[in-house]
Amino acid sequence: MTEKVYGIHAVRALLTRHAARVGAVTLAEQRGDPKVAELETLARDAGKPVKRVPATTFKQLFGDAVHQGVFVDVEPLAPWHEDELVGGITAALEAKKVPFVLVLDGVQDPHNLGACLRTADACGALAVVIPKDRAVQMNATVRKVAAGAAETTPLAVVTNLARALRLLKEAGLWIVGADADAPKLAHESDLAGPVAIVMGAEGAGLRQLTRETCDLLVRLPQAGSVESLNVSVATGMLLYEAVRQRFAGPKTR
Repeated sequence: MTEKVYGIHAVRALLTRHAARVGAVTLAEQRGDPKVAELETLARDAGKPVKRVPATTFKQLFGDAVHQGVFVDVEPLAPWHEDELVGGITAALEAKKVPFVLVLDGVQDPHNLGACLRTADACGALAVVIPKDRAVQMNATVRKVAAGAAETTPLAVVTNLARALRLLKEAGLWIVGADADAPKLAHESDLAGPVAIVMGAEGAGLRQLTRETCDLLVRLPQAGSVESLNVSVATGMLLYEAVRQRFAGPKTR
């Protein structure tokens, strides 16, 4: 079963990185600018059929979404289950790699999930983990905001998040939760090893059981008057701190 992925950045990422999973490329009749011309060239170079349709077709399919006059039919990246997640961690460790995973505890906004997937992809995360219930799931908006990352970074959907975190511990990851009231700053903590970075929901933060399951709680430094950061912004800051430490070397936990 194929999914429709729209947006210039998302479609370009798929055609350049995962063309084998792409079917037809559909473009709006009125779009003849260089960005769309580039997509048409990429599609034809990859041997993909290109169709031109009226703008009304996009309206019928996507409503008021910002589709940018382009979409593709793509074979979606299948969601991971717990055994695949643990297997991926084990394989990475056996290959002498240092895996890290992003865990989102009940994020509700599809724009935030898409942005987190995009950052996780940029930082080289093994996977992004979300709970099956009381959290946003993969949809067209998430795919658009992720700009192709939804098709490259595995999304693991778990029934019980606390149990999944315990499995990650057993697999060899250090569980680090983000909490605005944590006593330790992120840059003072060791994020360079195999870690799962856990982010809370918009407004609510980490749930109590999730917080209790973490090995360590950290916070980001804030000098301004704003009480909290958007979850996707905070995720980006924390993931890039982990990446920075991987180049600079570990700190003491």
